[in-house]
Amino acid sequence: MNIVLYSLTVLIWGTTWIAITFQLGEVPVPQSVFYRFALAALVLLLVLRLTGRLRRIGLQDHLFCALQGLCVFCLNFYLFYTATGYITSGLNSVVFSMSVLFNAVNGVIFFRQPLTRRLVLAAALGLAGMLCLFWPDIRGQSLNGTVLLGLGCSLLGTYGFSLGNMLSLRHQRRGLDVWSTNAYAMGYGALLMLLIALTGGEPLVLDTSPGYLGALLYLAIVGSVVGFGVYFALVGRIGAGQAAYATLLFPLVALAISTLFEGYRWTPPALLGLALILVGNGVMFYRRREPSLPQAERV
Repeated sequence: MNIVLYSLTVLIWGTTWIAITFQLGEVPVPQSVFYRFALAALVLLLVLRLTGRLRRIGLQDHLFCALQGLCVFCLNFYLFYTATGYITSGLNSVVFSMSVLFNAVNGVIFFRQPLTRRLVLAAALGLAGMLCLFWPDIRGQSLNGTVLLGLGCSLLGTYGFSLGNMLSLRHQRRGLDVWSTNAYAMGYGALLMLLIALTGGEPLVLDTSPGYLGALLYLAIVGSVVGFGVYFALVGRIGAGQAAYATLLFPLVALAISTLFEGYRWTPPALLGLALILVGNGVMFYRRREPSLPQAERV
C-alpha cells in the first residue's frame, strides 16, 4: 500500500508543474493560489459531506488546521511563486528538495523520530542528484541581492511545507481523519490567501480561457485534493522524512514531460543526477529479507 501512495504522490505532483505554467499570466499569483485552494476545499468538503465522511473536530484542532493551511496551502505556494520571479525554476527545485532534510530534522525535534543512517544516506544521494540535475542553472546564477531574496523566499516556502507535514502528522497521531483535516486546512489557507490578495489593492479577476480553467481544475482536484490527501496519508504511514523523498522524484516526472513537450535535453550531469536519485530511492525503501529457516529447524 505504501508504494502505491508513494507512486501516486510522485506522478500527481510531477504533472502539476506544467499545469502551473498555464496559470501564470494576467491573473495575479495570490489570486490564482486562492482560486486553486478555494475550489479544492469546496470540492473536498462537499464530497466528504455527501459521503458521510466529514468528521467534526474540536476548536483546538481547528486552530491547528488553520496553522497547517497557513504553512502549506497559503504561504508555501505564495513564496514559491514569488521566488520564481528572482531565481530559475531549477534552483527553486533544488531548494524545495531540502524538505527531505527539514522533515527529518523537524521529525526529531517535534516527535523524537529517529534519524536513521538509511535516511541520511538516501537524502545525501538524492540531494547530490538534484544538484547534478540542475547544476547548469546553479552555475549560471550570479549571486546578488535579488537572487538572495529569491533563495530566502524559496527556503521559507520549503520550511513552511515541512511544518505543514508536522501538523498533519500531529493530526493523525490524535486519530483525526486526514481527508477532513485537509479540507479544513485548505479552506483556511484559501481564506488567508484571499486576504493577502485583497491587501494588494488589485480587483479580483479570472481568466476564462480553456487553458487557465483546465489547469485550475486539474491543480485543485487532482493536484490538491487527491495529491495532498495521498501525501499526508503517506506521512502518517511511513513518517515525514521518508515521505518527503517524493519531492526528489516528482521533478523527474516534470522533466520527462518537459522532454516530450518542451524540448528539454538530457546532459551527462543530468543523467548522473537521475542515477543518484534512483539509487537513493532504492536505499530508502530497500528491506533486507530475513533468511527462512530450513523445514527441520522450524518450530
